[in-house]
Amino acid sequence: MHGLAFRSFSSRREGRPVFVLIHGIGMSHRYLTRLHDELARDAEVHTIDLPGFGGLPKPRRAADIADVARALGRVLDDLGVGSAVLVGHSMGAQWVVELGVQRPELARAVVAIGPVTDDRRRNALVQALLLTRDSVLEPPRPNALVCTDYLRCGPVWCARQARHMLGYPIEDRIPLLTAPLLVVRGADDPIAQQSWAQRLGTLAADGTVDIVPGHRHLVQFTAAPEVARRILAFLARHRSTR
Repeated sequence: MHGLAFRSFSSRREGRPVFVLIHGIGMSHRYLTRLHDELARDAEVHTIDLPGFGGLPKPRRAADIADVARALGRVLDDLGVGSAVLVGHSMGAQWVVELGVQRPELARAVVAIGPVTDDRRRNALVQALLLTRDSVLEPPRPNALVCTDYLRCGPVWCARQARHMLGYPIEDRIPLLTAPLLVVRGADDPIAQQSWAQRLGTLAADGTVDIVPGHRHLVQFTAAPEVARRILAFLARHRSTR
């Protein structure tokens, strides 16, 4: 699609709520499978691999956040998604926020899990140190997924994407969302810290912040059932207004 290749892993549930899951920088659908499976118990779920990630071809030009979000919207059109809960982890939060701003009709709600990047720490070296600090205390299995996906993606492509990640002012885009926003973070996440999550929630016209105790940046993997439960509870609270 316009030089950008996507891959969808879909669990179809006709007539049920729809979720779209988007991974973060360097990653793929693999570390979202637990959350996908939890939500797919009673919903339609599409987990999308983005261009250059998960073994997909790398475009000659590293498309920015707005470009990828625009193309992602066309992918969802092709999948027949009319309105969905857009869920993004880490850098994925940037893509789903941008998509929600560009295509409000596609966003029933937006869920930002461990969103980046805190504008007080918007520096490549600082982010690398925070990622390292988080990784040494994450469980071995998700760490193995992270390492192998990063190796498959390659340092050059990650570096090109990191430039867009660090340059994206998510704090300026969130106020433009018309859909409700849920910010989820692990209580011990050093990357998306509490003050940052709280600020993003406050900036939204309809924002909620939910904290999962005892988990870190990969909370969507290490606490998938709890994250799914909190997303569904958030949606239930907003059902009467949507």
